[in-house]
Amino acid sequence: MRAVVIVSTGAPDVLHLAEVPVPGRISAEFLVKVIAAGVNPIDAKTRGGKGTAAAISSYPTILGCDFSGIVVESAYEAHPLKPGDEVYGMTLVPRFSGSYAEFVTAPSTVITRKPRALSHVEAAAVPVAALTAWGAVVDVAKAHEGQRILIHAGAGGVGHFAVQFAHFFGAHVTTTASARNTEWLHELGAHEVIDYTATRFEDVAHDMDVVIDLIGNVQDDTGTRSLSVLKPGGLLVNVPSGSWPTLVADAAAAGVRATGYRVPADGATLAVISRLLESGDVRVFVEVEDLVDE
Repeated sequence: MRAVVIVSTGAPDVLHLAEVPVPGRISAEFLVKVIAAGVNPIDAKTRGGKGTAAAISSYPTILGCDFSGIVVESAYEAHPLKPGDEVYGMTLVPRFSGSYAEFVTAPSTVITRKPRALSHVEAAAVPVAALTAWGAVVDVAKAHEGQRILIHAGAGGVGHFAVQFAHFFGAHVTTTASARNTEWLHELGAHEVIDYTATRFEDVAHDMDVVIDLIGNVQDDTGTRSLSVLKPGGLLVNVPSGSWPTLVADAAAAGVRATGYRVPADGATLAVISRLLESGDVRVFVEVEDLVDE
């Protein structure tokens, strides 16, 4: 099969189109023909030697977590997903066959039926971003009616899902983004949009119950500055987990709480998200780059 592989970690030029064997699956895994693959920041980090690079046991290796495609071989006979079914999901680390390939293997616990309302391209943009947003907004922040939530980088892959989930569960949503995305974010459910290029968010955002920080403390001290906009006892959820070693201590000193968050591969939650995508309560927006042979 054809796949985009890396022969070492490094700059983007370590990516190559190559012929590689179809991945072998174990009994609890599906073999899926990939129609579309999603690209996430973790892929670039891993390619550059960070992210999940430590889990790579040999080269060349295939990157990519998100995929949408068609079942070729089922995990086991009793499983309701059969060959020919359209599915989507994400691979597992450290045992994973990357999704930048014509075929991918994935455990039954990390895939679910593709929403009929979505194309394969749209579906491939969902798993990592939507599961990350769901975990931060629903599982950790417990979004609910009347809650005031500030979401940093609301126009991004994770961010646009986070805005929609927070709105769906009744929270009052404020987000940071550039001015060109203001109208779109209002359509997705944001009540206020702060243009971070013109206004420091801490000058206008106050008494927040929760801050969902999708930037971290690695850029412009966004995390540290976020502590001041929380009400006493409020919660900061730092999604680039590990980027801020003193997170919990710094939050405690400011009289608030903080936690990091890493996304799990969770097919059951993805199935719930699928229902929101089918109903139109949540939408996905994608940018597509087609790969061509050169």
